[in-house]
Amino acid sequence: MQIRFHKIFARSFKKLPSDLKKKTISSIKKFAENPHDPKLRNHPLKGKLQGKRSFNVTGDLRIIFEEIDDYVLVIMLDIGTHSRLY
Repeated sequence: MQIRFHKIFARSFKKLPSDLKKKTISSIKKFAENPHDPKLRNHPLKGKLQGKRSFNVTGDLRIIFEEIDDYVLVIMLDIGTHSRLY
């Protein structure tokens, strides 16, 4: 799996406190090992974000991503709280 980061994701990640940055990095590593790990709660999105997916970093912090060719390429699009992203 190849993971790329959109500039919007990078900008949002940079604004996170250091403890959430560490949790995010840990969650991305877990995602790279197994994108369907139940702890991540990886799920498809609906509405204006249809075609994208999301997984949890913490209870309220989510990463929105796009997977291409059955997880051959993953583009991390944005990170933020549930209320900010949706």
